[in-house]
Amino acid sequence: MSKAKVNIAMLTWARERSGYSLPEFAHKLGVTDKKLAQWEVGELQLTFVQAMKFAEKAYVPFGYLFLAQPPVENLPIPDLRTVGSGELRRPSAELIDLLKNMLECQDWYRDYARNQLLQPVAVVGSYRIQQGVEAVVADIRAKLQIAPHPQRGTWEEYYRDLVQRIERLGILVMRQPSLGHHTRPFNVDEFRGFALCDEFAPLIFINHADAPGARLFTLIHELCHIWIGQSGVSDAGANNHRDEERFCNAVAAELLVPTDEFKQLWRSDAEAWQQNLPDLQAHFHVSSWTLARKALTLQLISQPEYAAFIQAQNDAYNAREKKEGGPSFYKTRKAQISELFSRAVVSEALNGKLILRDAGWMLGMKPANVAKFAQEFGF
Repeated sequence: MSKAKVNIAMLTWARERSGYSLPEFAHKLGVTDKKLAQWEVGELQLTFVQAMKFAEKAYVPFGYLFLAQPPVENLPIPDLRTVGSGELRRPSAELIDLLKNMLECQDWYRDYARNQLLQPVAVVGSYRIQQGVEAVVADIRAKLQIAPHPQRGTWEEYYRDLVQRIERLGILVMRQPSLGHHTRPFNVDEFRGFALCDEFAPLIFINHADAPGARLFTLIHELCHIWIGQSGVSDAGANNHRDEERFCNAVAAELLVPTDEFKQLWRSDAEAWQQNLPDLQAHFHVSSWTLARKALTLQLISQPEYAAFIQAQNDAYNAREKKEGGPSFYKTRKAQISELFSRAVVSEALNGKLILRDAGWMLGMKPANVAKFAQEFGF
């Protein structure tokens, strides 16, 4: 059987780029650790079939394995995750693929919006950082028609309500935990969300591999990016020193939990700061994650206290995910994909203006399932 004369250095690069250790990747390929190691050092040559499988499992084009050196892969939008002057982390294959997918979906929706003679989304880039946190918070509340905080209900209901209100403004909100097709979850340590600014197709992406309580804060953080007209990948980190990230963090914290009310309810004499959370949740109807973030912002708790609390929240969420089942495929996709976007794609597909293959790709399903998915929206 003919051998593929690949560059062995590219084998190691492709595996490491995909984020897998040698034993993990050997398992994905169905070979022994020893055989994979022999491929990577050139002791054994791959056949063309083996090389094609290698490229498929590593999420790289087959031709990459023959390059003299790895291509330079930069994120297609600004990377806002760097803390201070720290070195940028190499983006994962999943993040790069996700951004490419979302940019293609955005391109399609932009053309759709123009063809439908829709008006540009007025809130995109409508404010500048220099105008201050309070001004942006006030305008977001006015445009979304929301009070400083809900008077009843759970924070999960608040999250869903905010997503619907944001989409009514013409902003697409995508929420996924992975690329789908049995791929591993997105790495929360790598990114929590991103914003893609565009006058006709502004898009927010929320990493739903993150603990549910964190998603509410990320949603408003990314919405603020749309308001100030700044595209970028965010970690929404409390230690991020970029001006845009600090500003969007401050807007999210203030919009979800007004400072004056929070300070009035906070009991500094509590034996443990977490004892404040039940009463605060009952008052603000937001997640304990959001409340802990507000306490950190106001320096009522320390960074180590906050980090330990969030780690416990993540651990508890991951433990629940392993035990609990989920809703049907179609309801899951409906909850993950922007309703604005889904309705547009389904409508064009059913009217014969978009081929089912393309509709299925954009919706993350087989073309034959698009018609059934349409039933979720009453088509």
